[in-house]
Amino acid sequence: MSAIRLLVLGAVRQHGRAHGYQVRNDLEYWGAHEWSNAKPGSIYHALKQLAKQGHLLAHETAPSTVGGPPRTEYEITDQGTAEFFTLLRESLATYDQRPDMLTSALGFIVDLPRDEAVALLKERVRAMEEWRTSVTEYYTPEEGPGQLGHIGEIMNYWVHTADGGMEWARGLIERIEGGAYTFAGEGEPFIGVLADGQENPYAAGPPETDDHSG
Repeated sequence: MSAIRLLVLGAVRQHGRAHGYQVRNDLEYWGAHEWSNAKPGSIYHALKQLAKQGHLLAHETAPSTVGGPPRTEYEITDQGTAEFFTLLRESLATYDQRPDMLTSALGFIVDLPRDEAVALLKERVRAMEEWRTSVTEYYTPEEGPGQLGHIGEIMNYWVHTADGGMEWARGLIERIEGGAYTFAGEGEPFIGVLADGQENPYAAGPPETDDHSG
């Protein structure tokens, strides 16, 4: 799975129709350029590839205000919506993947019904419990990493990572079950994107650095 695909599809979907710089601006506002591969070049490349694959529909618009060829605006298709939700669900439920997949999915978790989000997170915890059990067949946490020499630090890290991940996921499940946040079908969602023309305090660079392809 690719975090950039999930991020770009989700960003376009939130706007309804967006050009490349809007998508980039949203993702930089989230700090995605710091914790994922959502850099300007990869964002524009992903937009073009997703359009080629039928996940996005490209619309050519008026010339860019900063020069260059006309901007292209993108709109998510039914195929793209299906791909978005597939990536979102897998990213929430599956633990053995790059951290940026989970981080990306958290940005869109409220696009799901509340009950489904909880069920996916519970599946994540169950899988992590099974994985931790398999690690402790070879390593006893109570005896510490020294029992296996410095190699034990590897398993020590795995166990601590699993424990921390499960603690975090259970906390999130509890908050969601307690009524936190507005999920799909519950009313007006939280607006996590910038309005068109709104200044981004977290921007990594000015629009002049774009290739104007988006």
